[in-house]
Amino acid sequence: MRPPASPAAPLSPRIALVLAVSAVSTGALFVRLADAPALTVAFFRCLFATAILGAIGARACRVEWPKLSRRELWIALGTGLALAVHFASWISSLSYTSVASSLVIVNTTPLWVALLSPFLSHDRVRRGTWLGMAVSVLGCIVIGAADARSSGGGFELTGSALWGDFLALIGAWMASLYMLAGRRLRAVLTLFPYVTLCYGTAACFLLLFALFSGAPLAGHAPATYAWLVALAVVPQVIGHTSYNYSLRYVSAALTSVVTLGESVGAALLAWIFLDETPGTLQLAGGVVVIAGVLLALRAERTPA
Repeated sequence: MRPPASPAAPLSPRIALVLAVSAVSTGALFVRLADAPALTVAFFRCLFATAILGAIGARACRVEWPKLSRRELWIALGTGLALAVHFASWISSLSYTSVASSLVIVNTTPLWVALLSPFLSHDRVRRGTWLGMAVSVLGCIVIGAADARSSGGGFELTGSALWGDFLALIGAWMASLYMLAGRRLRAVLTLFPYVTLCYGTAACFLLLFALFSGAPLAGHAPATYAWLVALAVVPQVIGHTSYNYSLRYVSAALTSVVTLGESVGAALLAWIFLDETPGTLQLAGGVVVIAGVLLALRAERTPA
């Protein structure tokens, strides 16, 4: 069954999606500046975000959580697990493969969302959304091809890089499940109860992952914790929460296509703050990504 019709959005979902992609684009920069193990970064990102949003939405959480059915609670648990594995695998992939390769693979998320939407969220993916998705993914491939490491005129491929690529692919699969499950839960939960439950569940799983792997949670420099707070506030509280806001009003397929703009935003921030100047192909790929996102946004009209 298709999720029930949503009420009129108090804030345009298109504006929320632009805000989301702008905020999430800062994630890679803050991860680089935090300089901590992947599981440590992922855990504190979700923990701090849960604390902030839980404080804001405590009353709504107490009202709505007890009304969830057993099936909905299982979906919530799965959503948190998918988000936890997404962060753990994708951030870890950066230790084994290039940033370019990782981004190209994790940005296949819209393909998996579109393929699974008819079965899991029962959203119909429009022809224009498919076109925008294809154009955006092509742009990401152009960016990745421009940045990928080359050796002797060809792309370098090692066992370590293959493992990193596989971790990034897991990240894409988990991000797809996270968005599709979120589309279902946002039909029965308002924003703050949903994101608090999702991020909190993800934080619990990430804590278990960190303890099991021996990732250090204490003893880091004060600057590291400051950057982890920034990571929680900007890309998580503002960015991911804006995505989750939009999931109540637009399809998971459209939301996933818009996330491709993160590659462009992250590249611009790296150019400004990390002195990583993009080349001609990178700039061209960024233009293609933005064009695809605009095509998808135009194709899917937001329900009233």
